[in-house]
Amino acid sequence: MGMNLAEKIIKSHLVSGKMAPGEDIAIKIDQTLTQDATGTMAYLQFEALGLKKVKTERSVSYVDHNMLQASFENADDHIFLQTIAAKYGIYFSRPGNGICHQVHLERFGAPGKTLLGSDSHTPTNGGLGMLAIGAGGLDVAVAMGGGPFYLKMPEVVNVYLTGKLKPFVSAKDVILEVLRRLTVKGGVGKIIEYTGPGVASLSVPERATITNMGAELGATTSIFPSDARTKEYFRLQKRVKDYVKLVPDKDAKYSQVITINLSKLEPLIAQPHSPDNVIEVGKLKNVKVNQVCVGSCTNSSLSDLMITARLLKGKKVHPDVSTTITPGSKQVFNAIAKNGALAYIIASGARIIESACGPCIGMGQAPASGAVSIRSFNRNFPGRSGTKDANVYLASPEVCVAAALTGYITDPRKLGRFPKVVLPKKIDIDDSGILPPAKNPDKVDVVRGPNIAPLPINDPMPVSYSGEVLIKVGDNITTDHIMPAGAKILPLRSNIPKIAEYVYYQVDPEFAKRAKEKGGGIIIGGDNYGQGSSREHAALAPMYLGVKMVAVKSFARIHLANLINFGILPATFNNPADYDSISQGDILEMLNFKEAVQSSDSLEVENKKKGKKFSLRISLTPRQREIIIAGGLLNYTRAGGK
Repeated sequence: MGMNLAEKIIKSHLVSGKMAPGEDIAIKIDQTLTQDATGTMAYLQFEALGLKKVKTERSVSYVDHNMLQASFENADDHIFLQTIAAKYGIYFSRPGNGICHQVHLERFGAPGKTLLGSDSHTPTNGGLGMLAIGAGGLDVAVAMGGGPFYLKMPEVVNVYLTGKLKPFVSAKDVILEVLRRLTVKGGVGKIIEYTGPGVASLSVPERATITNMGAELGATTSIFPSDARTKEYFRLQKRVKDYVKLVPDKDAKYSQVITINLSKLEPLIAQPHSPDNVIEVGKLKNVKVNQVCVGSCTNSSLSDLMITARLLKGKKVHPDVSTTITPGSKQVFNAIAKNGALAYIIASGARIIESACGPCIGMGQAPASGAVSIRSFNRNFPGRSGTKDANVYLASPEVCVAAALTGYITDPRKLGRFPKVVLPKKIDIDDSGILPPAKNPDKVDVVRGPNIAPLPINDPMPVSYSGEVLIKVGDNITTDHIMPAGAKILPLRSNIPKIAEYVYYQVDPEFAKRAKEKGGGIIIGGDNYGQGSSREHAALAPMYLGVKMVAVKSFARIHLANLINFGILPATFNNPADYDSISQGDILEMLNFKEAVQSSDSLEVENKKKGKKFSLRISLTPRQREIIIAGGLLNYTRAGGK
């Protein structure tokens, strides 16, 4: 039987386990990436391993999140990241060089390689035929130390593309259609592999837009074949040596096949407040728009901004609409400056902001109270924009421009004829913004500002445990709910005692105070708990506050792994009625806490306040059980665990 593309890469990197869906496997990691919001902690964790140099083929540290230097914290972190990269064999992408996923696609990604990144949108590089997976910073630190990455072998779902996109319909509409069909939970435990004759019509940047938002499906990763279009992209980047042809076998098998005819797609838009709340743009009438933002790691490539510029050429943005454009990298910024596209954008009245994540993670450009914001981004969770009551929609650059020009959500096909966009056959390659590791690392002193606090270490698991339910939440809780982003909180990423004050801040501002007063406790949640960003702080900060267990109906993949990594027991309800019976403030007692983790799939619980007994399910591998008992992956690894 033939193999699909994902299986081929996994097989060539398999360290242990059997390639059957649901089986535990470990794979070798070729490359890693971090960004500055997760990187400081990841490198503190790498230091704690006691190694002198990373053991990967290539590790890159990017600065793209915490760019607003309103105080010393972000600047201090950037110096720390630059010096620690120089010392430990890591490439450093300077502030202003671009968004990590865009730059990695341009300069480092390679077909057939594995990439582990401490950012949930790492699968962007699947557009190159790379097995690129988002994970918590501690998993990335261990991978930099030469350790494999552990996961359950995913199912591989085939999205079979036919036809060709019509004018004003773009790659963004492809992934919005997939989200409409599968939902934000539909990709959990799966790899989404794109094949079919329609693939050849999509450029690498278009493919990267699609794989980027596979993260919103909850998928382990998404991947395209490496073919003639891939080689074309590498030739533009002057990296043809990194190209290899990589396609699935003709008789490859998949767990599911979803067919999408690109020719029949229409411009789509994701309504508030979820990426899967998708509808045709033309069905929305009289929705007045206050803000438009084009950019982020999803839609900030050269082709995206060339299309944006041509649609804006000779026109003015509506006076009631604040419009921003973000080039995804210095390379893109330089190219649109040289070919005149930047002049069209500026003349239209749109504002240019620097090559960084910016508004996508609530770092600037927060909408007005109750405003409607149309963004070519990947997430529209409540409050993520920085404004709690804003209504954020997700759409293609074409839909964004139509809204910017008309002041309303508008089908872009009403703008007239689609402009002819000719991409340059050559671009300037300038890697001066990427600093290689030091040639004499022993002479490098790592600079640590006062915002970089010592790394908190968890205690080993107690034999028994009795704790209060600190909070009870519903379905689809995101890591933005648990650990908010934004200009106020992101600068504290390297200071766990300070950032812990904001755990669940948007949901319950008293949570951190209550957790401290109670000496820790338990969190109760619904389905798909922890979806969204890979931010391990959503597990690390609760651990610091003393949270010992999170019991939910189901977990999102990365957050589940992060809880295990920091020694917090993840458990699931056997019976939905047990979830319903629990209230905030209840005391849950588990006399067999450690014993159950050691040798059982069931944890017996007594609700002391209500006199009710029930059981929770523990679905852990033997290795994960050892990690939790040790108090987390760092303790486990330092004790010699593999």
